[in-house]
Amino acid sequence: MSPPIAPAGWSRWLVPPAALSVHLSIGQAYAWSVFKPPLESALGLSGTQSALPFQLGIVMLGLSAAFGGTLVERHGPRWAMSVALVCFSSGFLLSALGAYAEQYWLIVLGYGFVGGIGLGIGYISPVSTLIKWFPDRPGMATGIAIMGFGGGALIASPWSAQMLESFGTGSSGIALAFLVHGLTYAVFMLLGVLLVRVPRGAARADGAAATLGGVQVSARAAMRTPQFWLLWIVLCMNVTAGIGILEKAAPMITDFFAETSAPVSATAAAGFVALLSAANMAGRIGWSTTSDLIGRKNMYRVYLGAGAVMYALIALYGDSSKPLFVVCALVVLSFYGGGFATAPAYLKDLFGTYQVGAIHGRLLTAWSTAGVLGPLIVNWIADRQEEAGRHGSSLYGLSFVIMIGLLVVGFVANELVRPVHARHHVPAPAPKEAADVA
Repeated sequence: MSPPIAPAGWSRWLVPPAALSVHLSIGQAYAWSVFKPPLESALGLSGTQSALPFQLGIVMLGLSAAFGGTLVERHGPRWAMSVALVCFSSGFLLSALGAYAEQYWLIVLGYGFVGGIGLGIGYISPVSTLIKWFPDRPGMATGIAIMGFGGGALIASPWSAQMLESFGTGSSGIALAFLVHGLTYAVFMLLGVLLVRVPRGAARADGAAATLGGVQVSARAAMRTPQFWLLWIVLCMNVTAGIGILEKAAPMITDFFAETSAPVSATAAAGFVALLSAANMAGRIGWSTTSDLIGRKNMYRVYLGAGAVMYALIALYGDSSKPLFVVCALVVLSFYGGGFATAPAYLKDLFGTYQVGAIHGRLLTAWSTAGVLGPLIVNWIADRQEEAGRHGSSLYGLSFVIMIGLLVVGFVANELVRPVHARHHVPAPAPKEAADVA
């Protein structure tokens, strides 16, 4: 499939909606928890078993983004969005069959493995194209798209819950809900496939890096630079700190104020989780757009430095003031989302636009690592503290100290980032070749 080249007069502002249609769809992954209780009841699953489709999906997201990034650069955004559409929707259809036949393994295969490939390819599919369309505002452009991934659950969560209420929470009701999800998301993602275009002059993915101008580094060469691995550490530390709160948000705020005169109810805790999701989404567009003004390195200084301060405030004073606890947690989650959305523009600044999508795919392995690391730190320490007879906010004190340490590590890594050495650049064309290209 040839990359779809924009005709003369094509508005670049039509590309962000195309990206949003894909990211809002695959962002459903954050709403998987809606299906957990019905699946556990209908199929007799444990909590660990019902979480497996989601966990496998996140692992496949990182792996498919890492290994499929080069193919995305070679074949273009329409091919990538088509692959994402087929995989993500097929995953739901396989899961529908699995739920109807009460075959748990088919749900794991469908939603986790096949759907997870759709998550990874879909996540990176518009990034390179958006940066090429908006070289003057790459942070804002990628922020719009990646905001969709953060906001997908805000739409999917009530929609899925309403569907289960209407169809029933038995195996046939879950199967019907999966079926409707698969078909609806296929139609919605198709809008992006039909709408996306690449700018003229950017369609040559056959090694024409020199025609792009400026510093250009291939994905293979980028992996051999210290800059790539420093950014990997920066992203991993920032995501670990954010997901540590996100994954444990409801029980954490309940524990913090359980022994006060005004404990937090289950409803209020659920509202707190919704606020965190909103902060996560707002940070993706707000902070990444700010990075166009103050620079990517300065933006990550804020994420990591101010993030460490927020964690320290929660640890020292969080149990004495609900507003302070909530505000600090919202700021940390906005930095979490902002870190995701700013990363592609940071890569573009360092490595150019030549294979930025493929490089971004490889960088997302930091997300997979942090997705395991953050929840593991918070949950393991809380369990050990509880076994030792501690309770309330003291369950999380050590976790917060570790998170502050990780953010400091990320801050130092960001300070060490320098421009990529010229030996890693794609060679400029010879004069005759350059004339032929022109």
